[in-house]
Amino acid sequence: MSVVAEATAKDTRARLPIGDLRVSTVLAPIAFGVAVLGLWELGVQASGVEPFIVPAPSDIWREVLDSSDSIAKGARVTGTNALVGLAIGGVLGALVAHAVRVVDQMTVPVVAAASVVPIVALAPALYRMYGGQYDTTRMLVAALSVSVPVYLNTLRGLRQVTAVHRDLMTASSARPWQVARVVTLPTATPYVFTGLRIASSLAVISALVAEYFGGPVSGLGKSITTSVSSSNYPLAWAYVVGSIVLGLVFYVVTLLLDLWFSRHHPEP
Repeated sequence: MSVVAEATAKDTRARLPIGDLRVSTVLAPIAFGVAVLGLWELGVQASGVEPFIVPAPSDIWREVLDSSDSIAKGARVTGTNALVGLAIGGVLGALVAHAVRVVDQMTVPVVAAASVVPIVALAPALYRMYGGQYDTTRMLVAALSVSVPVYLNTLRGLRQVTAVHRDLMTASSARPWQVARVVTLPTATPYVFTGLRIASSLAVISALVAEYFGGPVSGLGKSITTSVSSSNYPLAWAYVVGSIVLGLVFYVVTLLLDLWFSRHHPEP
């Protein structure tokens, strides 16, 4: 793209109708969500559906307010396990992708096959190995689930590094760490963040589901099963709401990090 065309594109983006974007990206989804909740409330109240089938949103919200401290405590436990798993799995996936990029044609099919393995189903075996009194198993389940999407996206990012950029750095007598800092990382990192955005919610889900199989009596997943076993279905749904909010927080944080990095470290 020429300099004039690039400047024109930037000017066009600058003149975008921000008000219309806010309506389409913020207000419209909110209005749709409110409409769905309203229809849900009216449908439950009108039909007299039993709470064990589906409770009314008003009952769920009441439990959210009454049990906010318990939900926050469970979210901290599940969030910590998911965060540790996300960090371990993200670093592991990126390092493996960087180490085996030379033989990526052989490793990608293996990783693709591993991606369909029900990692969460390994939780009972991992609890037996590491003990049910620790959160180690939940962190490992989250890490294993995260490593595959991060690996695949990191490998794709490494493939985007063009030979001309590497040759230019070599001609400039750049050292390997300089090539990595100037060319490899800025090119591959956006793809790494794409994998992390996908993996962020996956880490929460994996840590949450791993709690169903045992471990310490803490976390949102354990609270959901406890509430269901005591037939307190609105409370169980309140913990589900807490899980949704936790997953959204993870996704939004990784998205903001991606936007920050893209602004301060543009691709070469």
